[in-house]
Amino acid sequence: MEEIILLKLGELVLKGLNRRRFEDKLIANAQRRLRALGKFKVYTKQSTMYVEPQSPDCDMDRAYEAMSRVFGIVGLSRARACGKTKEEMLEAACSYLGDELSKAKTFKVESKRADKTFPMTSIQLSQWVGGELDERYPNLKVDVHSPELTVHLEVRDAAAYVHADPKPGAGGLPVGVNGRAVSLLSGGIDSPVASWMIAKRGIALDMVHFFSYPYTSEEAKEKVLTLAKELTPWCGRLIVHVVPFTDIQEELRRSCPEDLFTIIMRRFMMRIAAQVAGRVQAGAIVTGECLGQVASQTMEAMGVTSAVTDLPILRPVVGMDKEEIVTIARKIGTFETSILPYEDCCTVFTPRHPRLRPTEEECRAAEASLDIDAMVRAAVEGIERIKIDP
Repeated sequence: MEEIILLKLGELVLKGLNRRRFEDKLIANAQRRLRALGKFKVYTKQSTMYVEPQSPDCDMDRAYEAMSRVFGIVGLSRARACGKTKEEMLEAACSYLGDELSKAKTFKVESKRADKTFPMTSIQLSQWVGGELDERYPNLKVDVHSPELTVHLEVRDAAAYVHADPKPGAGGLPVGVNGRAVSLLSGGIDSPVASWMIAKRGIALDMVHFFSYPYTSEEAKEKVLTLAKELTPWCGRLIVHVVPFTDIQEELRRSCPEDLFTIIMRRFMMRIAAQVAGRVQAGAIVTGECLGQVASQTMEAMGVTSAVTDLPILRPVVGMDKEEIVTIARKIGTFETSILPYEDCCTVFTPRHPRLRPTEEECRAAEASLDIDAMVRAAVEGIERIKIDP
């Protein structure tokens, strides 16, 4: 029989009456990632998702890598399907895992019997196949506690499956089951990580980037688009809404107190993000703010920033330290791009002594001379929308 990919479901198995909706979304997300890699059949059964190639030109290596980044999957294995007799499972293990069995020094066999009509218990099957493998491979020694190689046997309704040690999946929930949000994407380390973390909880994203040409360069814009591209294997297709922000920043420099410049600038970002959210039917705004990291991320500053919109502000990295964020950035592949030396709009006109504990009243007073609605409307009307495909 052909090689397939077995995907183990995570939190989805705990869902009640809504479980089918979660599984349908997971299947749809997987099918989209596989579309360019060949013709695959994707379905779920007995808390497992199956990815079966339907033609010989399917790219199994790339399919396996793609499935490792699909949220909602906690483990995955490339497996060989075979008949449901102990002898067929033994022969499948020898032919499919022969190289691994020849190289390993210690091993064990683990069996799962989802098909309860199978005549042997899981322990009996493991003992029989393990004994036969021990005789066939003189290099092997049984070690049930910390084996170098674990041979997995799964007896299911349609067939039995043989595979070796599974790979951890992305975890979380399928993107899209918890609605949509807009995420503020800068060129730094934090915002891509925040976007990844919130997508992991099943939220589909539109990205919003504030671009202040000529104070920030075209290279800085391309850096952000590259970050979005690096997120697509996890988040799926993204739309980046590039907001022209130069006029707003120049007006704030002319009209507002210097020590409040950054916090008022961020209030405008929230207003514009809320407008984008309304256009794309998003229910929240996501930021990469981390408590106490910079002056605009004190508790008071974040409160004043949030006050301009009724939408929830999701801050998934708010309680993390920098090393924790960097670790995730390396894991998801955004770190090296994030540290490229191109500035973003947050570094434009940085005040020498920013206010650490601003109040809503003083920010409103500083904004009193501004035509806020007109400034926001002009920025929103000038948005460039760029589609980023995986």
